[in-house]
Parts: sequence; structure tokens; C-alpha cells
Amino acid sequence: MSLETPPLGLYIHIPWCIRKCPYCDFNSHAALDEIPEKNYVLALLRDLDQDLPQTHNRRLQSIFFGGGTPSLFSPDAIHTLIESVKARLGCSTELEVTLEANPGTLEKYKFRSFKEAGVNRLSIGVQSFQPAKLRVLGRIHSRVEAIQAAEEAHKAGIANFNLDLMYGLPEQRRSEAVDDVRQAIALQPAHISYYQLTIEAHTTFSIFPPTLPDEDAVWEIQCENQSILKDHGYGQYEISAYARPGFQCRHNLNYWTFGDYLGIGAGAHAKITDAETGVIQRTSKIRHPRRYMETAGTFLNYATRSQIPTRDRGLEFLMNALRLVSGFEKKEFNRRTGLRLSDLQPAFTDCLEEKLLEETETHVRCSEAGRGFLDAILTRFVPAQYVAVRKRTKPA
Repeated sequence: MSLETPPLGLYIHIPWCIRKCPYCDFNSHAALDEIPEKNYVLALLRDLDQDLPQTHNRRLQSIFFGGGTPSLFSPDAIHTLIESVKARLGCSTELEVTLEANPGTLEKYKFRSFKEAGVNRLSIGVQSFQPAKLRVLGRIHSRVEAIQAAEEAHKAGIANFNLDLMYGLPEQRRSEAVDDVRQAIALQPAHISYYQLTIEAHTTFSIFPPTLPDEDAVWEIQCENQSILKDHGYGQYEISAYARPGFQCRHNLNYWTFGDYLGIGAGAHAKITDAETGVIQRTSKIRHPRRYMETAGTFLNYATRSQIPTRDRGLEFLMNALRLVSGFEKKEFNRRTGLRLSDLQPAFTDCLEEKLLEETETHVRCSEAGRGFLDAILTRFVPAQYVAVRKRTKPA
């Protein structure tokens, strides 16, 4: 089975942060001692060199530095990594290079240097502008520092920056959530990520659960703030992503359209398609930073390696593509998975009849109502399993 060769992105994981937040389930580690920046950069490059043959000389469309807190690294280290990547891979002339950053005092004054290093997009982890909410979320910045970080991004000449916001926070009032969104808009970011706090397993919040707003309150917060974002020119293009025209995150769009990506760094994940053989492979790297650095560049560095079975590709594609407001192109489903929409029956027709999905001549997408309970829709497409879904009038 031959497949289309998808676009290629590169994810670089930097696992250290100042302090682990109680809601965070990412592979992040509090920097109790000095971060081994130089050794980690060398390990990342060994890791990349080992994975290069999988790219089949494709041009890179995007680089995303995630964490942890990548902005804890020096601009020199980030510059070394960007230039080393460019020396090894052909890159798009419009290469998007995103760096996640926290609004801390030390980090925001490095924004101009990060731009000079080759970063052209920032993602700033604000989460809230309310002092009490920042404390309960374990954030180490203040409202003032969050505002200053956005202002520093503008001063540094980085027009393309994202602000991360969360809603449904412990004991959050509607007025507080609205203030967060209005304050974010006032700072004129190109992009706003706005997502509901969920309690993930193996986090501090899962052990000591906070009191969260009830379902109706969260629904009201979501609807009101979606309307405010729309009125101010931030179009929703994905479940939790809003952007001004032309500023959608290209790296994440590649994820959501079942594109390919290399993943280097402790705990980094990758998905790579071999178009000639029709094999789609997922890998992940060892999570612990010290062990990762010891094994980088060897096959001992892989924590997992597996192929996506043909029977699972439809579900995996839908899990990503149905997050997009515009949905997906029918031809793209075939090109990226090797399957046909008829392989999704009877679930596909049932979802259309129940107006959970909408179909045009060329595209499929979730209906406005369907977007509210995407997880329930997806259960219908689990291979060899057909799950009846309770009809709902609004999302959980």
C-alpha cells in the first residue's frame, strides 16, 4: 500500500522548568540544580542525526520547542539548535519556529535575543491573569509579569505570538474568566489558545482534586468567551485555538491533518510515514533527562517503537482532523491513511444522520453541536467496536 508523503515538522522537547505545576502531565522536571544545557544540546543533535534517514530528504515546515520551559535555555543554545537543524535538513523558506516561554522576569527579557537566534513565534504560558488563580495553578509569575511578557514580545518585533489561557479553573467565576480573555485581547496577540482545565492522571490535582465550577458554569464561560474572541477578530479554527487571519499555528495544523513529525528530546514523540512501503511508525524517546543524554544517538534511546495498524488509521486520523472547525478533505483521508470513507461504515453514516457530522462534496467536519462531544463521536470509530452515544444538548 503506497501513501502520500505528508509535510514534515520537528518537535524538540526541553524537559526542565522552575517548578512542576499541579495540573501538568507533560514530561517536565523541576530544575533543582544547574541545567546541563551544553550536554543536552549535544544529545539532541545525536538524536536528530539518528532519525534523519526517516525523513527521506523532505523539507522541514516547522520547528516547535516545547517543554518544560524551553525559554530557560540560553538564546545561544537555541541558535545552535536551529542552525544545526537547518544544516541537516532542507527547510521551507517560510519555516515557522515556535518557542514556548513563561512570563517570568528572567525569560521575557530574552525575547529579542530569541528572535535573533531564529525564533519567529512565541507561545507564552499565561494561563490566567487572576493572582489567586495563578497561585492555585502553581504559576510563578504575576498578572503584571504576564502583561509585561506580551509587551516585551511586541518590543522584540515578534508579532506572531500566542497566549495560553485556561478556563474552568478552581472556583472560577464567570467574571474572572471574561476578564482573562478581555485582558489577553487587549495585549493584541496573533493567536490565543483557550482550553478547559482537565484533571489528568498522575498529577498533583489528581491526588488532591480542587473544586471546579459545575458543568453549566463552564459551558456559560466557554460560550461567552468564544463570542468575545470572535467579535475581536480571533477566528476559531480548532477546538481550543483562535487566531487572527493568517496566524494559525502551522506546526499544530500539521498534527491535526495527520502530518509527519520528528521528535527529539526526553520523552519526545514522533510519527513518520514511509510512503513507498505504506508503513506509518510512531516512536517515543526515553523520558528521564539523564538517561536520555546517556543513550542519545543509539537505539537504546527509544522508549517505544510501533507501527500504526491499517485498521487503526481511520480513528487516528479522525482524532486529529475532526478537531479542526473546517474538518478534513475527503481525498486527504485516503492519501494519508490508505483507507476509504466507506471503511468507516456504519459509524460514519450514523453520525451524519444524527447531525453530529456534516458532509459536503469535498469535506467532512463536525457539526457545531458535534464539536461539543467529539470524544463521544470518536468512540463510534473504534475498530471492531460500535458504541452507542448518549445524545446531548451541550458538551460535558
